[in-house]
Amino acid sequence: MSWPPPGPAATVDVIIERVEDGRPSLILIRRANAPLGWALPGGFVDRGEKTEDAAIREVYEETGLVAELVELLGVYSDPSRDPRLHTLSLVYIGRAVGRPHGMDDAAEARLIDLETLTRMIAGQDGPEGLGLAFDHARILGDYLRWRATGQRPRPDPVATLHHE
Repeated sequence: MSWPPPGPAATVDVIIERVEDGRPSLILIRRANAPLGWALPGGFVDRGEKTEDAAIREVYEETGLVAELVELLGVYSDPSRDPRLHTLSLVYIGRAVGRPHGMDDAAEARLIDLETLTRMIAGQDGPEGLGLAFDHARILGDYLRWRATGQRPRPDPVATLHHE
């Protein structure tokens, strides 16, 4: 076996909670690059960088906002979660103040109310006729269940042991 062993690329995603006009909302970005769609602010962890620092950096680079991380929702590692390569993502829940605006590889950053978000999780298109990218429908579904019940996502029950 070579060192370091080949494996998934580390990424972070951040669910930024907001209340806008008395309605709970989240900040999503509209991706400027493939795969196109709406996504949570996030990206790759740089070598030597803590995941918490990467999460705060990515939120700033894509929305112009400084995030405060308050929870770790979970870890998502399905090899098909990103069509470009195998990634695993640590998904944080955070807060930020100010008006988001798209920067870096985000064409736009926008507050999306939970009613619209629920329709997007169900597979309907959101603003600009785009759906959710990556596995963000699963992540956001887990987030809404956690908000409603306090229960964190459970590990995938179909996990299997592979022998080489």
